[in-house]
Amino acid sequence: MHSFTTLTAATLLAAPLAVNAHYIFSQLIVNDEAVGSDYTYIRKNSNDYQPSFTDDVINSEDMRCNKGATAGSAETYDVVAGDKVAAKLWYNEFIEHPGPGFVYMSLAPDGDVSSYDGSGDWFKVWESGLSGPASTETNWGTYNSDRMEFTIPADLPDGEYLTRYEHIAIHEGHVGKAQFYMECAQLRVSGGGSGTPGPMTQFPGAYTADEVNFDMWTGASSYTMPGPAVWTGGSSGGGSSTGNTTTPTEPEESSPIVSSAPIASSAAPIASMPASSPAYSAPAYSAPPAASTTAAATIPTTTAAGPVYSAPAATSAAAVPSSMPLYPVDEEEDDDSSDALPASFTVEELTAYVEANARTIAKPNRFAKFLGWLSEQSTASSKARRHARAFPAARM
Repeated sequence: MHSFTTLTAATLLAAPLAVNAHYIFSQLIVNDEAVGSDYTYIRKNSNDYQPSFTDDVINSEDMRCNKGATAGSAETYDVVAGDKVAAKLWYNEFIEHPGPGFVYMSLAPDGDVSSYDGSGDWFKVWESGLSGPASTETNWGTYNSDRMEFTIPADLPDGEYLTRYEHIAIHEGHVGKAQFYMECAQLRVSGGGSGTPGPMTQFPGAYTADEVNFDMWTGASSYTMPGPAVWTGGSSGGGSSTGNTTTPTEPEESSPIVSSAPIASSAAPIASMPASSPAYSAPAYSAPPAASTTAAATIPTTTAAGPVYSAPAATSAAAVPSSMPLYPVDEEEDDDSSDALPASFTVEELTAYVEANARTIAKPNRFAKFLGWLSEQSTASSKARRHARAFPAARM
């Protein structure tokens, strides 16, 4: 079995954004009630909960509803003007990356949204941006929410609409790698009005790379929303089509669910967020005692520093099996760390590796991904996830 040693609090706390919190929208929520199941009314993408990066999608048709989310892959749900309609994240996830959120709609030109590819015109009906210094995650209205929700405008003409929910994570925007998480729901609207939605845009084409690759680490306290202004009903217009700027306002304490009616382009985004991020205590991992048999893992006690985890007892507590794969460095990371761990390593070698690479691992996503990878190897479970919360105390 795999063995762990105590990880210092200093190493853990060195990472301000140590959360590999990828996510995807999968569940349609109407008036606070789930309808259908995952992907019943939302087109399923093919890249799981992994993001699409700026260079991959900014000029691609995948920008519409995500990779592999094609027409004919979902059902259409009936809603009425005035209904609250949300897209909830898969597997009880939360949005744990900073960045803006948007909802767009596009009327199926032939009246059949199930066969519509999204190549027509889109208009924005909701957005949530920044309410303080950009480098503070909780100043982003969607942060730590499990869904994005808007209200069907009363003036929206009846018809079948492709409804696009999008969150743009910008923590790596400074290196040209904004992360796009988007999904499309199919809605049939009735009880609406005779408004003229707009300004219109198209995907691709709504954003430029320069607009979305925002540097949140420079002390910025305002953010220009990409894309057109929000349509709030009535005739086409409602603001400049070059986007609006969100500026600091005092955030209010509320539940982590974003819920608001459409907002005017000149107003700060109406959203809700937690008053502060959950406190994080570094867990202390204890190596298992040597034994002749393997026992189930237990969590015997909790200390002021966090839970103490006892790994399963095994015939050898000192080394990881030689079949254990190397920790991968993927496209989100620069391979600037020191020598990788060998295929078989001791607790002491693991400790030395973490200490030697603390500064590198502390980059956004790096350390949490490392913990999540270790968890995958130790559980060998098909449901093991590449998230820090695979350890109960590691959610930040």
